[in-house]
Amino acid sequence: MSPPAGRQLPPDFAGRVVAWQRSHGRNALPWQNTRDPYRVWLSEIMLQQTQVSAVLGYYDRFLARFPDVQALAAAALDEVLALWSGLGYYSRARNLHLCAQQVVQVHGGAFPQTAAVLQTLPGIGPSTAAAISSFCFAERAAILDGNVKRVLTRVLAFGADLSAGANERALWEHARALLPTRELHEDMPRYTQGLMDLGATVCLPRNPSCLICPVQPQCVAAAQGQPEAYPVKTRKLKRSAESLWLLHAHAGDGSVWLQKRPTPGVWGGLYCLPVFGSRDALEEALPGPARHAMRDVDAFVHVLTHKDLHLHPVQAMVGADWNAGEGGWFGATEWPALGLPAPVRKFLEGVA
Repeated sequence: MSPPAGRQLPPDFAGRVVAWQRSHGRNALPWQNTRDPYRVWLSEIMLQQTQVSAVLGYYDRFLARFPDVQALAAAALDEVLALWSGLGYYSRARNLHLCAQQVVQVHGGAFPQTAAVLQTLPGIGPSTAAAISSFCFAERAAILDGNVKRVLTRVLAFGADLSAGANERALWEHARALLPTRELHEDMPRYTQGLMDLGATVCLPRNPSCLICPVQPQCVAAAQGQPEAYPVKTRKLKRSAESLWLLHAHAGDGSVWLQKRPTPGVWGGLYCLPVFGSRDALEEALPGPARHAMRDVDAFVHVLTHKDLHLHPVQAMVGADWNAGEGGWFGATEWPALGLPAPVRKFLEGVA
């Protein structure tokens, strides 16, 4: 592939990345050293917007319970969400389950071998598809996640605003032009991993370690002395805040009332304490006698990516015949096995 018009690409960029990854990159993570697309796909979905340290335990537990795509496809969604509980971005878990079912039903249990077809599956975008196809099938496909965007925009001094779709598409062209061209079976997986490793361990958002970077001699941003000026993205999501009241309705035997959250939405598909937009609305949902014995628990903040949830738990003892609509009573030995939002699980564990 020839370089995109108007920009000189660094020579043998891929070779430098491959050589560095072989000797200095991360080579001992549990989803590495395998070309099993199920394991690679599972890790790639879990690692979306999530640190490696947070994923390690979840990855091991998922493989222990669902050792292959057939086992995951046959599982109940509630069980998948329960294992995912605490990892966040729960739409990933729902798409994970749906994707496994499509791989089994549409593709005979075998993952497609090209990024183009992988992208047709739920929850798999262009960069994730390229990661799977390059790691497992050595396809010459470019990844472009957040870390890789940072590496490439700095190396190329690509200063166009990535908020604009046309500029991001141009960066995709550059990413494809930089791909290895020989020994793809060995170099494509290592190159893909090398870009990820550089972004995660060397080319950091703040105070990048330019002196130990293998592509520093080719990096225009480093030569300019301003690597932190890249990437450029002016449109940023504003943080917001929302207050929610959680009803901790419990019966005399210690069981609690839980109901499934609607999808889409916050905690979609998970079991949760009933959620209300105000304390008055929560009170109206309770029978008269229970209203007089309501007890407010200390409020706390749960931080999402772009929103702060101010959660206000309210406890109330009700009879076991009380019904708050769709939902049910779950005993102390039952609710821990459900898919619960992390703050709700932590709260229930604290009052158990």
